[in-house]
Amino acid sequence: MATANGGNGKVWKGTLITILVVFILMQFHRPEIAAGGQGIPLNAPPPVQAILQKSCYDCHSNTPHLKWFDYIAPGYWLVAADINAAQQVLNFSTLGSLDTVARNAALWEVLNQARLHAMPTRAYIALHPETSITDEDIAILKKYVATLKPVIQPDSGFTAARDHQFYEWAKGYYANKQNIIAPNGVPYMDGYKDWQPISTTLREDNGTMRIIFANDIGVKAIRENRIHPWPDGTTFAKVAWGQLIDTAGKVTTGAFRQVEFMIKDSKKYIATRGWGWARFKTPALVPYGKDKVFTTECINCHNPMKNNDFVFTQPIQLP
Repeated sequence: MATANGGNGKVWKGTLITILVVFILMQFHRPEIAAGGQGIPLNAPPPVQAILQKSCYDCHSNTPHLKWFDYIAPGYWLVAADINAAQQVLNFSTLGSLDTVARNAALWEVLNQARLHAMPTRAYIALHPETSITDEDIAILKKYVATLKPVIQPDSGFTAARDHQFYEWAKGYYANKQNIIAPNGVPYMDGYKDWQPISTTLREDNGTMRIIFANDIGVKAIRENRIHPWPDGTTFAKVAWGQLIDTAGKVTTGAFRQVEFMIKDSKKYIATRGWGWARFKTPALVPYGKDKVFTTECINCHNPMKNNDFVFTQPIQLP
């Protein structure tokens, strides 16, 4: 019996030594955390900058701040992969190099991710509690993003010009609609103008007014309360116009900016969370995106709403 126990002890000792050796060797494999490009860093007011540095810069900048345990493999491998991927989505160290529209849109997305408590992730906050975003932080970010909105006041001839453009948009005279296709194969659908409006939204960062339309399948799902998840065939169109503010403070629609589509097909679009995405910009309806990878932006934006089948704006109650 003593011999058997001694044998078991040697086995356990050998196993522990092997594990220790493997663990030590793992520390020599150090994936590089690459700087996510060169450019101009974001220049925001100090209170805003302090929040971003506290809660975002660890992953979304060229200056991540790692704790001692972040350097221990295999955890370090996950940290490095997460930071490198995060920098490709958003990098505050180069954000100032973007044009005004793209930079403001990125900050709008930061605000959305913060108030939905999608970023920082719960897993990250559990190990780095100091990065948590408070309600006060969100209020500061929201106030800052609101200052980015352009205020456009109409001139004396704006009414006729606006009405003419709306007429052109409604009649679909801007382009050959049969040949407008997004890089991922989603076509422009001019028929959305006859769909049922189901909600409206505003963007604090760019001063746009938006109406969301749904096709017959989507409208039927709303009336029957079958929107978790939405049935295949549901299609949304979100149309954005610029805001015009007259001298009395009245806000009206201005220039047509873009229309975005979401098409539910759980099989065809399985790689993009069951939704097909597309965006067509300006009255010329120029497809957004250089290639089909542009849908990564759509998915990253809508990921916090996965419990709502990736749909942000809940519809109004239809009769």
